[in-house]
Amino acid sequence: MLAEAPRVIGGGPLVSFVTPVYNGARYIGECIESVLAQEYANWEYVILDNHSDDGSAAIIEGYARREPRIRVHRNGSVLPIMTNWNAALALISPASRYCKVVHADDRLFPRCTRAMVERAERYPSAGLIGAYSLWGNRVVGDGLTPDETCVPGPEMARRALLGQVYPFISPSALLIRADLVRGEGGFYPGAALHADVAACYEALRAHDFGFVPEVLSFIRRHDDSVTATEAAPLERIRLSNMALLTTYGPLFLTPGEYRARFGEVWRRYLCFLARGALEGRPAAFWAFHRQGVQALGLSLNRMGLLRAVLRELTHRPVASVKRLWHSRPGQGTRHDRKPEVTLGTR
Repeated sequence: MLAEAPRVIGGGPLVSFVTPVYNGARYIGECIESVLAQEYANWEYVILDNHSDDGSAAIIEGYARREPRIRVHRNGSVLPIMTNWNAALALISPASRYCKVVHADDRLFPRCTRAMVERAERYPSAGLIGAYSLWGNRVVGDGLTPDETCVPGPEMARRALLGQVYPFISPSALLIRADLVRGEGGFYPGAALHADVAACYEALRAHDFGFVPEVLSFIRRHDDSVTATEAAPLERIRLSNMALLTTYGPLFLTPGEYRARFGEVWRRYLCFLARGALEGRPAAFWAFHRQGVQALGLSLNRMGLLRAVLRELTHRPVASVKRLWHSRPGQGTRHDRKPEVTLGTR
């Protein structure tokens, strides 16, 4: 069913909602309903179906027939994730002032667009507007005080790199000035899964960060998400954090801050790899991380890894013995289960 007509706020700048979807039939209806329930009325909704084969197209078309503000596009074949996300953003109206991504497995609360647009209109220097989000059953996006409604972009990037605040939990949690997504080459740089975060750091080089101290979006945690199916099996996020720090740390941190933060993150990464050695991770895991470290211009040598393993054995003997036991042939580990690849946002 379509959502009941919400109380809407007339007028205001045009907002383009954008949903890239691949095999998102399980949740896409909830996503669309949350857009229809917004208290803000002046919007269009662009949905790009990445050649789904699970019934997503029929669900989307059903909504589009009843709501003229929904525009549906479909790829002739499955595109890589970031290529598809950029293709979706390229479809927004040239008249749009703001872009609001909402992934097919997420949803927005009714006040979301209204509150974010009000903040953006108050602070024209802000390229990104964020807020608290409900991530599963946790509130995330904290770290700013309620009165920090607009933070200089470089300062926001600095705090994020230092781990003091993390407003980039999902593109669904942000409102973006439309002129930023219209740039040459696409908004999301490169094909890596952390390109959405890299895009935010790029935006913060010249634009401020607006903040609404309210919970305005719901970010779903489930086994079919990009994080679960693409990032988790090889623990890509660990390497992504290193890549983001080495790329943007020198831009936003002082030399002293960067050296200290790099040392901290690198030590954590080595400890993570040490746990992987104790767990008996497969060859694909090691090939991914070895190649990724080399691409960053860093060195992953056996001696450094051995020292990290010894630290794990010394400081966490019980946990280390458990990892060694569960990595024995026939015992199996939690990494043996290959998840079904059914991405809701590809």
